[in-house]
Amino acid sequence: MTPRLSSLDREPALANLVASVHAALPLPELRRLSHAAGESFDLRYRGGEPVRLLVSERAAFMDLIVEAVWRRFPWDDRVALLAVGGYGRGELHPHSDIDVLILTSRRSPQRYAENVSAFIAALWDLQLKVGHSVRTLGECKAAARADITVATNLMETRTIAGNARIEHEMQARTGPSRIWPSAQFFRAKRDEQRERHERHGNTEYNLEPNIKEAPGGLRDIQTIHWMAQRHFGVHSLEILANGDLLTREEFEQLREAEEFLWRVRYGLHLIAGRAEECLYFDHQRALAQQFGYRDTPQSLAVEQFMQRYYRTVLTVRRLNDMLLQYLDEEILHSGRGDRILRLNERFQLRNDYLETVSADLFERDPSALLEVFVLLGEHPELGGIRSTTIRNILAHQWRIDDRFRDDPRNHALFVRLLECKGNLSNQLQRMSRYGILGAYLPEFGRIVGQMQYDLFHVYPVDAHTIQVVRNMRRLANQADADRFPITAYVAKNLPKPELLYVAGLYHDIAKGRGGDHSLLGATEVALFARRHGFDDQEVRLLKWLVEHHLLMSSTSQREDIDDPDVIHRFARLVGDQIHLDYLFVLTVADMNATNPTLWNQWKGALMRQLYLATREAFDRGLENPINRREWIEHSRAESLELLAADGLTEGQCRAIWGAIGDDFFLKEKASVIRRCTRQVHEQGDRNPVIHIENAGVEDATATRVFVYTRGIGNVFPKIAGALDQLNLNVVDARLYAPGGGRTLNLFYALDDHGQPFAENPQRVRQVTRVLRQVLTEPDDAVPKPSRRVSRQLKQLTTGTAAFISPEDQGHTRITVLTPDRPGLLAHLGRIFMAHQLQVHSAKIATLGERVEDVFYVTGEDGRPLTDAEPCERLRGDICAELDQRNRDDIAAGALREIPRHEIALRD
Repeated sequence: MTPRLSSLDREPALANLVASVHAALPLPELRRLSHAAGESFDLRYRGGEPVRLLVSERAAFMDLIVEAVWRRFPWDDRVALLAVGGYGRGELHPHSDIDVLILTSRRSPQRYAENVSAFIAALWDLQLKVGHSVRTLGECKAAARADITVATNLMETRTIAGNARIEHEMQARTGPSRIWPSAQFFRAKRDEQRERHERHGNTEYNLEPNIKEAPGGLRDIQTIHWMAQRHFGVHSLEILANGDLLTREEFEQLREAEEFLWRVRYGLHLIAGRAEECLYFDHQRALAQQFGYRDTPQSLAVEQFMQRYYRTVLTVRRLNDMLLQYLDEEILHSGRGDRILRLNERFQLRNDYLETVSADLFERDPSALLEVFVLLGEHPELGGIRSTTIRNILAHQWRIDDRFRDDPRNHALFVRLLECKGNLSNQLQRMSRYGILGAYLPEFGRIVGQMQYDLFHVYPVDAHTIQVVRNMRRLANQADADRFPITAYVAKNLPKPELLYVAGLYHDIAKGRGGDHSLLGATEVALFARRHGFDDQEVRLLKWLVEHHLLMSSTSQREDIDDPDVIHRFARLVGDQIHLDYLFVLTVADMNATNPTLWNQWKGALMRQLYLATREAFDRGLENPINRREWIEHSRAESLELLAADGLTEGQCRAIWGAIGDDFFLKEKASVIRRCTRQVHEQGDRNPVIHIENAGVEDATATRVFVYTRGIGNVFPKIAGALDQLNLNVVDARLYAPGGGRTLNLFYALDDHGQPFAENPQRVRQVTRVLRQVLTEPDDAVPKPSRRVSRQLKQLTTGTAAFISPEDQGHTRITVLTPDRPGLLAHLGRIFMAHQLQVHSAKIATLGERVEDVFYVTGEDGRPLTDAEPCERLRGDICAELDQRNRDDIAAGALREIPRHEIALRD
């Protein structure tokens, strides 16, 4: 694209600036003119002027400035000044680099060295961000031959000043007839794109996407431009928008997408004050406001903005897929003999790619729009879809209407797809990208690109949904079966796996509508199931799974699953083994698709424990619940028996246990009680007693930190502070009081990589030393939280909410909902210490950037808090102090109180 010099005269203020630019001006005056022009462009951007015009005019004005500086020095006709890269295309955003090439037809550029040095220094004095190179024609050819990136940059040059014939000669020497013929260039750029996509996770749906480099970004559009330019010898895709490469409609879609991304990029540069290409969370919020989006009861402004962004890059990715496939056929396979294999009367394979037998197939038989994906699923060995067929799919997706959706033949095709042995998730993703899935299931179409502005969900809803199905299918692979052995075994033995996939497709289908998405989704899946011929029992199962898809993750992370009453209550809600099996696999797939980095061995262990305990409840019969008293007495007796084998008498054991509550024998396994008791006995009068070991039957799930104290106050805040100081993350805490000023504490922790650490002797010695030091120091020496909040958490912060239930089985229950941050547990411990509370147990649940922690406490006298006034004071202090800590950590500090309707576990 050539900068529009003539258009600069349209704006009177800009025209005056243009007229003022000449080589004789002092550099400070040129700098003033450059800044004034930039401010003018930015003002027009904020006024809504077309961004395509602004980036072109900015490049044109920069040409005037750069040329004026160039003319301050003596040059001969053997040298030229060229714009390259984006500047060479005539596109300049506010903080883009001014990339120039000083090109000479001489054998050496040495004679220009002094002028070049002074010229570049002058541009720097103008506060321009300049990238420059100095080359001869021969050096350009050599560099281009060696590096595809250089070759690409040299395709996009313009002569700003000097002898234009030199640029023409360079283009001839580096053209496809000399180096990088179109086939070789295509392969290199295709591989380059694949590697670039791989670096960005092969998804256009990153939480903080790079608008230039990520899949579906500006670089994907440029890649098509470069390939077409190299092969067809044209400098604009519009020339080919006559059916040669793409249709006029496709060209307009690509152009509209590019305009939107340019507008985002322009605004991003202004907000960041630099050449920023990554849409960080704080930038997303600012851009949403700049683009005019406002919060609604259903969604935040930033979520609306990002949905438009995601849908835009999805369009780019769709067109990029089709055009690359077309160019592959045109450049690499044109003129070769085709291998054609007929699949049926509608479809055939051409060189292992699927295509329609006739161009009007979708017009004559719209059901083929689904059949194409069924065939791909049933023939996973196929390479993909031919470009002409992709184009026809995109052109005929409008044929999927209510009549199409009600056609039993199409229902059968979709169920057939769910039953296919090939890569189902890939076909669903392809259907989504081409708009077919959202057209056939309009409820899915509404969630395409729908972002959730938190760190718990790393994908928009549609991408998360397809990832859930992918996780389900992967359980058949050996690697995933080894990682999730019980889940894989259960999945393998499900009587009808397609029911699982339907539940996965619909579990979040009603996100963003307002109200309870689980209930709304249950209604949607029932309609789908009846329409697609599932029987009444299957419809009821699907409806239950979608409505209760959060039940198992919520129970495992929020409730005490060592309590047989909790297990019995959960089992009654689930009902039977078949519901449990489907729910278990759905939950594991869902949790790992929500945010794979948040899944760890501890959460996996909780899920397995809940599943196995519930299965035992079903085997025993729900009419035969475990008697709590019998469970406690059996655990106590089993522990005494194990300890007797170690040489401890019952009297010695009871002396260590003292007046410890029944919860100790209810929650802890006899093997754990044995090891804790033995440690106290073996370490004698040592105070505190500390023992660190990994927890887990086969594989370690967390590291158990056992601490037994005598006469030491404020044990919980001290231990929490020490573990925070050591960069350890507490996932569970259980605290017991044997009486006589003693405490028995079990903390379960992971290192900052989410792994147990007890197998590292050096780390164990360090933790033991720090714990001993902290516990024996005065209370006023309790460590303060020292770790800082991450950049992402700073942008996603909401306020703190606390709820206090004065009486809960002899304790006061405190529930804290607050943004996650390093040192949170230690900070809460200090608040409890200030209120002279004893912490008896804690349930830690971290959900992305938010935690929902529950503590059971008593006052200093060992009784629950019953007076309303101290409870309210405690609640107020928790909220005020935690939010103040956030304000200290977050410069922007935009905190908001969590509305009551938001306080719920989000899957």
